[in-house]
Amino acid sequence: MRIVRNCAASIGIGSQALALLVWLASAAVFAQAPTRFVGTITAVNGNTLSVKTDGDGVREVQVPDSAVLKRVEPGQKDLSAAVDIKLTDLETGDRVLVKLTPAAEGAVAEAAQIITIKAADVAEKEQKEREDWQLHGVGGLVKSVDPAAGTIVLVSGTGSTSRTVTVHVSKTTVLRRYAPDSVRFDLAQVAPIDAIHAGDQLRAKGEKSADGTELNADEVVSGSFRNISGVILSVDDANQAIAIKDLLTKKPVKVHITPDAQMHSLPPMMAQVLAARLKGGTTVARAGGQSGQNGGRGAWAGASGGARGEEGRSSQGGSMQQILNRTPVIHFGDLKKGDAVMLVSTQGAGEVTAITLLSGVEPLLEAPEASQNLLANWSMGSGGAEDVAQ
Repeated sequence: MRIVRNCAASIGIGSQALALLVWLASAAVFAQAPTRFVGTITAVNGNTLSVKTDGDGVREVQVPDSAVLKRVEPGQKDLSAAVDIKLTDLETGDRVLVKLTPAAEGAVAEAAQIITIKAADVAEKEQKEREDWQLHGVGGLVKSVDPAAGTIVLVSGTGSTSRTVTVHVSKTTVLRRYAPDSVRFDLAQVAPIDAIHAGDQLRAKGEKSADGTELNADEVVSGSFRNISGVILSVDDANQAIAIKDLLTKKPVKVHITPDAQMHSLPPMMAQVLAARLKGGTTVARAGGQSGQNGGRGAWAGASGGARGEEGRSSQGGSMQQILNRTPVIHFGDLKKGDAVMLVSTQGAGEVTAITLLSGVEPLLEAPEASQNLLANWSMGSGGAEDVAQ
């Protein structure tokens, strides 16, 4: 099974999604040159900055009075509107491009120029993009692709709430493809429509039809991932990996868990409610084992932390993504032999790397196909690119 997660953005747009937005076409050259680097400020001590670079760890750099400091807005394409700033304006979390003084000597390098994007500006832009993807976006598993006609048919939603959506692609549509081991929007590469295949996970943003069954896409992001459901056979603490017996292939798979993996756990009641919905339950009351409609809604509200308690709203894809994002976050040390898990991973047979993992899913494994769609929509939805964007 191949699937996906949103996007980014909404998609997946994570905290580093805007890393090089303003560095023009020459940014890549800057990042490669030994006298320039791009990164995130981790500390400001007097006139010395600690910067976690995008390539080779943390670097210390002194900022003399002669250094030129400028601030640009996220998405700005050149320095024509850049604003002069002072060293005291720099803060932890700001993105920076640092140009070093070639002749500087000593253990700590010296900056000749610093161009920065404020962390608050990045966060604001990401929030606006997340809202835009949530309002104008749709996501799910690709059912079919017609490159000649420029159409992609998606299966969106889960269980009894699933529906098909036709995405129309034009010459002006921006098509991107996730890297094989990531759902970070900033790492997605431009790719043609024929790179998209049935079973891929995809998210699109654009103008929706009145009934929501069609969308004229401005942007599309897709990827091929693997969906694995099963029980943990063993935990390898030394190598931060687990072994799972895949319910689909009936074969063991080694899953590497990196710090980038997003891992959550379903509360028992919520797992039961979701399982009932995925198997076609028509009311939350039935799913929660309660008698009466009001009791059912109470069960759903309790399972989801009180969010989206209304049945109609909780059955929608976007609301479901938000609910899953509110489930407890877990870490590698929380995983135990015998735990039932569902995960989105990189492609691979014997060994894969987890991208998204959900534990506490015993009831959901009784409806594996529907559960696949649930995890696909979640992994590309509000968690990354919709939180979406990571």
